[in-house]
Amino acid sequence: MINKSDNEYLDIADDVAAALQDGEPVVALESTIISHGMPHPRNVETALRVEKTVRAAGAVPATIAVIGGRLKVGLSESEIGRLGERGQQVVKTSRRDLPFVVARKESGATTVAATMIIAAMAGIRVFATGGIGGVHRGVEESMDVSADLEELAQTDVAVVCAGVKSVLDIGRTLEYLETKGVPVVGYRTDTLPAFYTRSSGFPVDYRVDTAGEIAAAMNARRDLGLKGGMVIANPIPEEHAMDNAEIDSVIEKAIVDMVRERVTGKDTTPYLLARIAERTGGRSLDANIQLVLNNARLAAEIAGHFAKA
Repeated sequence: MINKSDNEYLDIADDVAAALQDGEPVVALESTIISHGMPHPRNVETALRVEKTVRAAGAVPATIAVIGGRLKVGLSESEIGRLGERGQQVVKTSRRDLPFVVARKESGATTVAATMIIAAMAGIRVFATGGIGGVHRGVEESMDVSADLEELAQTDVAVVCAGVKSVLDIGRTLEYLETKGVPVVGYRTDTLPAFYTRSSGFPVDYRVDTAGEIAAAMNARRDLGLKGGMVIANPIPEEHAMDNAEIDSVIEKAIVDMVRERVTGKDTTPYLLARIAERTGGRSLDANIQLVLNNARLAAEIAGHFAKA
């Protein structure tokens, strides 16, 4: 059974609604990773593993998507299965897409930006994902900057990730976040991780070594009345990390392929992830799964401290 919130378009699953009402920890999860980030059936298997990981760490998972025009906070196993089966037939849904997907009563897989919006509507303040979007390479010509960055500047949700996706211009992304006043926090690291690898070489704004410190900073930010989110960069576990030189070479070749095939806009990241997985024999997909699980564990711990406060 699904409970309807005060927002006429928002449906919150019973277990999520009960946890929010009782002040228990809840972790938001996105759905583009299901429909656009991984092939079927590993996408569904991974989504369910991530939810199980959040539960095992003491929080309630809330996978978010648009189903039949409804903003869903907490999906059933069958809904996750259908998103995974339909894959890229499902609308990849960011801020600009939400009104149209809702009005047309379509189904959409939410990006980081759209997941943040819906999580904030429901009162969820901690969100786990793989990597955030950012400034694309060659931005001088394309002007391609992810809506994730603008959302982080205005929506009060902390995003636990493995840094900025390696296919992006990491330096320019950090400059953009600095301009928007979004803190980039390294969890037990002084440098920003780069998705498949543990370090990009770029420094973070603040290093923290415990989940409790992060929750305390989130509370202080809220109490000060400061708008916007927080990037919590959590390096992929060392045993699952890929070699920097190898993955950089693979990414460069994938970008050349993308330009040649004239892939643009919201299709770029799914294209690159698929091409990188192909060129690494699936090892990048395995790394992707492990870093998402790692982020889910940390997000649940942060949510637990935040709920206590």
